[in-house]
Amino acid sequence: MDWNLELLFAVRAIIAALLGAIVGWERETHGSYAGVRTYAAVSLGACVFGLISSHVSASADPTRIAAQVVTGIGFLGAGVILREQGRITGLTTAATLWAIASVGLGIAFGMYILSVLATLIVFGLLSAHHLPWWSRLKKTDHDAATHGDEDA
Repeated sequence: MDWNLELLFAVRAIIAALLGAIVGWERETHGSYAGVRTYAAVSLGACVFGLISSHVSASADPTRIAAQVVTGIGFLGAGVILREQGRITGLTTAATLWAIASVGLGIAFGMYILSVLATLIVFGLLSAHHLPWWSRLKKTDHDAATHGDEDA
């Protein structure tokens, strides 16, 4: 057992969980059911699976486990997408859970800058939705019909 390697893995797992928690905090403060714990767990789990896949025996393909994280999180995300009363909900949660899994895998493979950047971008996308000017960027079909805008 290599204690230095194990310590590096532990630090990576902590960083992945913290980055996931940042995005989860944003979701939780704006009323999403998937919050800090969900996002931290997804990022942590993806990181740990990535760490495991990068250190399996030489006879196995180390990318197989990481590839299955992408599929598994896609399946998890599909479970949070709901259709209720003609509206579809959960798309943003599904997409951001999938993106946060990539952050965990990025940390597992030592891609710290890319993972932090991805976290900031996802956080920014989620936060922008709650800014006052955001609603002016998005025209609804009702607004387009009211204002005579036929291409909406």
